[in-house]
Amino acid sequence: MAKRSSLSIRIVEGKNLPAKDITGSSDPYCIVKVDNEPIIRTATVWKTLCPFWGEEYQVHLPPTFHSVAFYVMDEDALSRDDVIGKVCLTRDTLASHPKGFSGWAHLMEVDPDEEVQGEIHLRLEVVSGTRGCRLRCSVLEARDLAPKDRNGASDPFVRVRYKGRTHETSIVKKSCYPRWNETFEFELEEGAAEALCVEAWDWDLVSRNDFLGKVVVNVQRLRAAQQEEGWFRLQPDQSKSRQRGEGNLGSLQLEVRLRDEMVLPSGCYQPLVQLLCREVKLGTQGPGQLIPLIEETTSTECRQDVASTLLRLFLGQGLAKDFLDLLFQLELGRTSEANTLFRSNSLASKSMESFLKVAGMRYLHGVLGPIIDRVFEEKKYVELDPSKVEVKDVGCSGLHRPQTEAEVLEQSAQTLRAHLGALLSALSRSVRSCPAVVRATFRQLFRRVRERFPSAQDENVPFIAVTSFLCLRFISPAIMAPKLFHLRERHADARTSRTLLLLAKAVQNVGNMDTPASRAKEAWMEPLQPTVRQGVAQLKDFIAKLVDIQEKEELDLQRSLSLQAPPVKEGPLFIHRTKGKGPLMSSFKKLHFSLTTEALSFAKTPSSKVPWTKPGYLAGLPHPTLGHFLFLGREFCPPVCTSKSTLIKLSSIRAVEKVEEKSFGSSHVLQVLYTDDSGRLQTAYLQGKCVNELNQWLSALRKVSIHNTGLLGSYHPGIFRGDKWSCCHQRDKTDLGCDKTRPRVTLQEWNDPLDHDLEAQLIYRHLLGVEAELWEKHRQLLAGPGAGPMPTGPGEAPQDPLAQLLQVLQDLKEAHRSSPAGSPSSEPSHLLELQT
Repeated sequence: MAKRSSLSIRIVEGKNLPAKDITGSSDPYCIVKVDNEPIIRTATVWKTLCPFWGEEYQVHLPPTFHSVAFYVMDEDALSRDDVIGKVCLTRDTLASHPKGFSGWAHLMEVDPDEEVQGEIHLRLEVVSGTRGCRLRCSVLEARDLAPKDRNGASDPFVRVRYKGRTHETSIVKKSCYPRWNETFEFELEEGAAEALCVEAWDWDLVSRNDFLGKVVVNVQRLRAAQQEEGWFRLQPDQSKSRQRGEGNLGSLQLEVRLRDEMVLPSGCYQPLVQLLCREVKLGTQGPGQLIPLIEETTSTECRQDVASTLLRLFLGQGLAKDFLDLLFQLELGRTSEANTLFRSNSLASKSMESFLKVAGMRYLHGVLGPIIDRVFEEKKYVELDPSKVEVKDVGCSGLHRPQTEAEVLEQSAQTLRAHLGALLSALSRSVRSCPAVVRATFRQLFRRVRERFPSAQDENVPFIAVTSFLCLRFISPAIMAPKLFHLRERHADARTSRTLLLLAKAVQNVGNMDTPASRAKEAWMEPLQPTVRQGVAQLKDFIAKLVDIQEKEELDLQRSLSLQAPPVKEGPLFIHRTKGKGPLMSSFKKLHFSLTTEALSFAKTPSSKVPWTKPGYLAGLPHPTLGHFLFLGREFCPPVCTSKSTLIKLSSIRAVEKVEEKSFGSSHVLQVLYTDDSGRLQTAYLQGKCVNELNQWLSALRKVSIHNTGLLGSYHPGIFRGDKWSCCHQRDKTDLGCDKTRPRVTLQEWNDPLDHDLEAQLIYRHLLGVEAELWEKHRQLLAGPGAGPMPTGPGEAPQDPLAQLLQVLQDLKEAHRSSPAGSPSSEPSHLLELQT
């Protein structure tokens, strides 16, 4: 059994923020830190004191994390970004809200004495001697201390205090991973209740020393234990915290949910998975009732989660199309009016939305990406609603006069017609690039709707059924919020947002097949009607071709795709290269990287090839930096290869971690530790352009190598330069490492690999929450004709699906009770509980 923790985070908006710029406004963004480790950065919203972000993230992390903090920052182009304030939620706070923390939280001032991080390694002993007992404290080392100096490090020392006596360690210069190995002793009186205080400080020559954190040890508990050694998390100095007013820094609206799951071995979930799969395979032909029951017992607030989990579960079993087909039939069976079909937030609608995001996101990027980029680049003022036209915003520079309202409306219509026409043309050409499983699913939907509404007056209904998902729930939302669909890195400004909204409305009108009802809503959209009518014909032709896929063609397409190693992540990164032996003789070169389930490879551009041919060419590099002689000169480059060359085989990766900023004088650098063909440990240094890109690559590389053998438990966050490590100053290059690796800290993405056991556990958890309703439903069925027997114990095999499901739930509950509680915690012993 393994414990898995995840945080679902939605950063909604801020209000009443203070002005940080001379213009009387701010340019706010948020940084999310888990235990002081930056994980997420939202986009900046320019020139506002009430920003809206609406960004959602899911973070997988070890169950031993302590807090998540949200820092609201003001971006400055010419100076360091200003800190506006923060909201901190502890793990205990989140655990006390099973349905998640949701609401407004006041921003608090950031106190330097509370901004502590890292751990300290202590050995504590009570030693008996001829002169009585003595308290011995050995200060061994520390890791991940807060960098307090401009060079990205600190000059730490430790102060140990007990009963008025103080000892200090030596100062370790320029390190957040110091090693002291110094021991101090104090006289220990019988019955003394005073605590031992161990404080870490950053030494400064000309200003006051900076506080790095402290550990307070209960000496009475230590006396009972006699000896204790371990890593202790540094705590802020609460005694110095001052009263801070609330509300003067503004507020932040958040939705944060902590989910802890104890995941059993795969075999425990097989009965549940097999039962659900059998129900999907039987469809509406068998006596199955479980899928309708799950929908019936799922509340509106958790329907999206259940739909996403079920969809991923059946994707892993190769039954996503069958599952969605069953949901289509169930919804069609209870729909009498064609104009209400798939308009509610049913399980079918939510599952199909999730399916398109998982299976069709790359397709969406290919079709929609160029159009969205063009809208952002043009930055034109576009408005069709006469009541909202602002003539002063647009001037005609050639005539040196403001445009009239009519001119603004006509120019806006031309711009929107061009964007809509380009989108419809791109869609028409995209039939072959649409994933086979998406086409096959739409084929089933089209067929089922046509069977349910066969009359001539309903000839458009099958087309509208497809567009209700493709256009209204996929393409249009992506147009309105391209940042949330990973189409852009930043949110649109007000002008671009309006253009996108109007374009999305036009796409919706086309998707609704230009019905009178859609035209009547906003009459001022009339200038787009010729393009909309032409678009309807284009869209119908596109859908007819899209759903015209035969079973054999579907299988052939899927088989050809399965033979390829699909890209997990692609994009530009900077690879480190060394020009000489001096600390300044290094730089980063931009290349295009591609990560598949087999290897990490690169090229100069997305379409170019890699300039070498020998297998293992990179693996034999003697220097820990891959770029040592990759780019020394053209005469050293082997002939151009005909395909991308392997940079690192995934099976050889041993760790993927961040690099200290001071190491290269650059931020957002990661290191990939891997073994070469001779088994020697090598390191590749890669740099992203922002914290989000850095963490996305960290996540992707960790996910694809998480099951590798020989993963490292520790690493060096610095580099080996000259004759020592820059982080801990150790002179042995093969030293084990001064910090622990974090292989399970990842961000969830739409294209994440499927986790079959976790999906099954989440379904079990949901069913457990509605177990009482399932039992009530079973009792009702027993009272009716043809009822099956009640499940009574593990030895019996009930016949009806609901009875079998209830029996499976009982077996899983028993498995959870009898299984060991996962891996032991790395927290300090309760004997050394912190004093309050």
